[in-house]
Amino acid sequence: MPLTDTAIRTTKPGAKPAKLFDERGLFLIVTPAGGKWWRLKYRFEGKEKLLSLGTYPDVTLKDARERRDSARKQLADGIDPSHSRKAQKSMRQVQAANSFELVSREWYEKHSPNWVDAHGTRIIRRLERDIFPHLGARPIADITAPELLQVIRKIEDRGALETAHRALGNCGQVFRYAVATGRAVRDPSGDLRGALPPVKGEHFAAVTEPDQVAQILRAIDAYQGTAIVSCALRLAPLVFVRPGELRGAEWAEIDLAAAEWRIPAARMKLGVDHIVPLSTQALAIFHEIQPLTGAGRYVFPSARTAARPMSDNAILAALRRMDISKEEMSGHGFRAMARTILDEVMGVRPDLIEHQLAHAVRDTNGRAYNRTAHLPARREMMQQWADYLEKLQTGAFTS
Repeated sequence: MPLTDTAIRTTKPGAKPAKLFDERGLFLIVTPAGGKWWRLKYRFEGKEKLLSLGTYPDVTLKDARERRDSARKQLADGIDPSHSRKAQKSMRQVQAANSFELVSREWYEKHSPNWVDAHGTRIIRRLERDIFPHLGARPIADITAPELLQVIRKIEDRGALETAHRALGNCGQVFRYAVATGRAVRDPSGDLRGALPPVKGEHFAAVTEPDQVAQILRAIDAYQGTAIVSCALRLAPLVFVRPGELRGAEWAEIDLAAAEWRIPAARMKLGVDHIVPLSTQALAIFHEIQPLTGAGRYVFPSARTAARPMSDNAILAALRRMDISKEEMSGHGFRAMARTILDEVMGVRPDLIEHQLAHAVRDTNGRAYNRTAHLPARREMMQQWADYLEKLQTGAFTS
């Protein structure tokens, strides 16, 4: 007669394994240790076989019967349930090995050695924060365009439209890598062209009119904050490097005798060494701060610990304390200021400006300039620029 829950619960372990039979091949083994295991006895191609259906009470009598019926349906269709289970397990293992996260990390490991550290860090953090929590465990071949868009929309909905575009682009790179390595058939991100609104171009706030620049320079010169932040503020317009390059400056990069600041490739956006010729005004600032921080690693260390550079907010906060609004000037704004005035006011050759900005300048043959290209001309330009700023600040001229 069929098993009952009462019979299963009241059966006590014996000295030997006991079998409690239900119907159509289903039975329960009760071990001497007290374990209760569901089994299905069946025949396939003339051979008797057993299929495990789980343990009681995790798998109830009702559950076991449903699993039995499912297995018997496979038998009726000419499928061996044991082989089917092994195939499904193997498929799950393959899918787990080809999850979006694992393929993404493999892609990252392949390409990150060719990237600047900061660039690579931004990409993997973007994936870890915004993509992996939602799609990381999914087999990459199973992810659809609508599923991907739903995740990208979460980024857009928090107001980070540019990040959403970048995340979608990164996902596309991962999908194309998966196609190339045989883990996916196609890249679904291509179906999402036009799904996101375009990013409106927003230039970094910058003052580019000479009389306004003069006011900014005077405000910086009168800054009453810490000596380290003051020096960084006064140096920023003279060297017009990126804010991260400025705040991360290390004394090992500064050659005061040669009047050069050599920024290594690892700290540059394009991953190429960069030379900043130092004007006499810039040298004076380095000499001023050397007694304060010269014994440490960083030219502009954090106020909390010399083991780290100043925060990326230090210069911005100082500008705001001087009542210079975010609509007037940003940390990046000194670069736009220099580019505009050097070109439109001082008439400096554009290629010299672009090279000093560490942009991807190429010669007439399409070759990228090396770090020492036009260095004497750039050195002269940097001194002319510093002299021009000094005259603006002191009121020698206003245009």
